[in-house]
Amino acid sequence: MICATNITLAYGKRMLFKDVNIQFKPGNCYGLIGANGAGKSTFLKILAGDIEADSGNVSVGPRERIAVLRQDHFAFDGHRVMDTVIMGHEQLYKIKEERDLLYAKPDFSDEDGIRSGELEVQFEEMNGYESESEAAVLLKNLGISENLHTKKMKELEGGEKVRVLLAQALFGNPDVLLLDEPTNNLDITSIKWLQEFLYRFKNTVIVVSHDRHFMNQVCTHIADIDFSQISVYVGNYDFWYQASQLNLKQRQADNKRVTDRANELKSFIRRFSSNASKSRQATSRKKLLEKLTIEDMPVSSRKYPFIRFTPERSCGNIILEVEGLSKTIDGEKLLENVSFTINKGDKIALIGRNTPAKTALLQIIAGRMEPDSGSYRWGTTITHSYFPKEHSGFFTKDLTLIDWLLQYAPPKEGESFARTFLGRMLFSGDDALKTTDILSGGEKVRCMLSRMMLAQSNVLILDEPTNHLDLESITALNNSLINFKEVVLFTSHDHEFVNTVVNRIIELTPHGVIDRLMTFDEYIESPEVAGTREKMALQTVQ
Repeated sequence: MICATNITLAYGKRMLFKDVNIQFKPGNCYGLIGANGAGKSTFLKILAGDIEADSGNVSVGPRERIAVLRQDHFAFDGHRVMDTVIMGHEQLYKIKEERDLLYAKPDFSDEDGIRSGELEVQFEEMNGYESESEAAVLLKNLGISENLHTKKMKELEGGEKVRVLLAQALFGNPDVLLLDEPTNNLDITSIKWLQEFLYRFKNTVIVVSHDRHFMNQVCTHIADIDFSQISVYVGNYDFWYQASQLNLKQRQADNKRVTDRANELKSFIRRFSSNASKSRQATSRKKLLEKLTIEDMPVSSRKYPFIRFTPERSCGNIILEVEGLSKTIDGEKLLENVSFTINKGDKIALIGRNTPAKTALLQIIAGRMEPDSGSYRWGTTITHSYFPKEHSGFFTKDLTLIDWLLQYAPPKEGESFARTFLGRMLFSGDDALKTTDILSGGEKVRCMLSRMMLAQSNVLILDEPTNHLDLESITALNNSLINFKEVVLFTSHDHEFVNTVVNRIIELTPHGVIDRLMTFDEYIESPEVAGTREKMALQTVQ
């Protein structure tokens, strides 16, 4: 168990937490939620001991071990992948290191023999002899192939490093497990395995995630950061959402009843306070009015941007025809003979384990990259807007948000238009004067979505648009794509986002393309799809 007592933390005038008291108990998985900037990652760092609160303390049970999903992808570059995972259990790794150094000594003394015996006992008690096999199983289930286990971390790609660090956090059965966005860079298979792992995990888990489906699958409780406090709800994310909305509506209804009653009393007092025959009644109502209290409704940190894509014209019958696209980058063949046709009304999720391949395909059809061979053709009625996963190049100029947005607005529009538009995207007041060089990841995504809205295109191409967004912004974007009447092609690791938007799945496999008209849930449960993958793999081998 881990307990936070009277935790208070402020940055300048901004209060993140005020006298927070909360217990996280074994056997439960707590989803820590809140708007961007509410302090989710900060609270995890307080629990992990990485930063100190202004006041209050964090305590864990005696001899309990906390494991954390680390975010510094370069911290272990000098270490082997296998060792990096075992380093998740710091004490075990220190014993292993000392033990290995002793056995490597050319002049092994009697004193060394006594010390090595002590270390062997401790090593066995911590299941040290099983450490490499446990680490190997974790790595395999997270998609890290065996040939990478002995390589240095610096030799791995960014997404592979994230998976190794996740294996590090899960290693050694920690008593408290702190996970900040654990599904980032995981494919469907790895996410499903992680869900099952956490479902079976008997100790305490606290997780921050923007993946609503993942939260629904693993969370037994929701810890909601709002109003500088943390409130705990029993149940998963969907249950929290329903309960919190019901609670908010109840409070608003109670306030309305009190306000209406107060207005009735005030009206009577105004009408009859000077009337002698009614003065006693007016006095009585004044006393009643004084007893009425309207509950203060604190301003929530949760805010939903207004996202709506309105195409200037509808799509014609020909949308996009892709024929035999191939692309190799840095010696790696990402696409080979990819062909498909997009039809009117299609909302397509592009899925597959090879993330660079998906990005390359979207870049090619968006006109940002040339294929090595093959062709694609857009219909004459089509205008498309592209949301790139890597969009830092759009923010290189030192511009205010107003000036940045006006680059993409109709020529006749000016500051007033920009301020109104930005306000709906949660950049109100002085926020509209922020310069683009200080924007957070989530703020940049909202800017890029604003740019797409202003284009009024009838085809939307989006590469991981939910990255960096809080749950409120993801919900707003999710609903906007559901309501969009034209064509969408996108990639996303957000299960709920994909499943609620699409009517078609295109999967890029190492052996070819699988293309099906169905929802995401239907696709991943389909035996026919699994059989198709197996047949394609066999044909490639033959």
